[in-house]
Amino acid sequence: MKNCNPAGEQRLRAQVIAAHGRHFRVLTAEGTSLLARPLGRHLQVVCGDGVLCVHNAQHDELHIVAVEPRRTALYRSDARGRDELLAANLSMLLIVLAAVPEPDLFIVDRYLCAAASAGLDAVLITNKCELPLAEAVAAGLTEFSRLGYRCLQCSARTGAGLAELLALISGQRVMLVGQSGVGKSSLLRALVPDSTAAVGELMRETEGRHTTTSTRSYSMPQGGELLDSPGVRDFAPAVARLEAASLGFVEVASLAPHCRFADCRHMQEPDCALRAAVDGGDVSARRYESYRRLRRLYERLHDARR
Repeated sequence: MKNCNPAGEQRLRAQVIAAHGRHFRVLTAEGTSLLARPLGRHLQVVCGDGVLCVHNAQHDELHIVAVEPRRTALYRSDARGRDELLAANLSMLLIVLAAVPEPDLFIVDRYLCAAASAGLDAVLITNKCELPLAEAVAAGLTEFSRLGYRCLQCSARTGAGLAELLALISGQRVMLVGQSGVGKSSLLRALVPDSTAAVGELMRETEGRHTTTSTRSYSMPQGGELLDSPGVRDFAPAVARLEAASLGFVEVASLAPHCRFADCRHMQEPDCALRAAVDGGDVSARRYESYRRLRRLYERLHDARR
């Protein structure tokens, strides 16, 4: 357990339910919501963390002094290839896409790889299901389903599919991720009707800032928690946490043992089983291109880390 606790102070156990930079809101076991900040600049805290806090009487503020061991942790890479922690103790990642804006399936692939590296179940949620999908997107969803990923369709506007989604996530701690504009906030309001007032303002210093830059956790009426995250234009999974041989692509992991070379990168090596499967139509050419893009990014960011 990472600990910055001054000796002798009484600790308060809580869970982080909102994070905005270095400002946090925590929820105690008794259900009290409090503002807190980490004690020390090196204590890394994110939404979903279990934490220990102490009250600083001199400044009349609550300090987070320790982070409890995490069961799971979701990371992404920054521009220098360093791990950036996004959320803790999740059980499932809900990757949201919609007909509008047009989905970037390469971003979906990368979220799936990040979920695999974190040991999380991943479910693809197509919101705004009353709108027709582009042919390429529909084909992509069919491919995801064929690979074993669960794909659900729903509509925050009409309510279609929400009962099935609620049944799936009941009792779990799940996080909504996806591109900006896909309707994550609308889904949140549909799944947790009182979510607008559930957490409140983080603290006075954050008033006026865009709420979409923060991550918040909401208790679901049927049990479990739903985390909302900012929309993205791009996403890179944490390279240091990816499985080096497959990068989290399930079809690559399945075919790699049949390659001529044990360390095959599946790029230009001879007798590559993955490339042969792509040429034969057994593996999606789009997914293979997605793998190639992530492989190049993986190698570039690995070099940047040195």
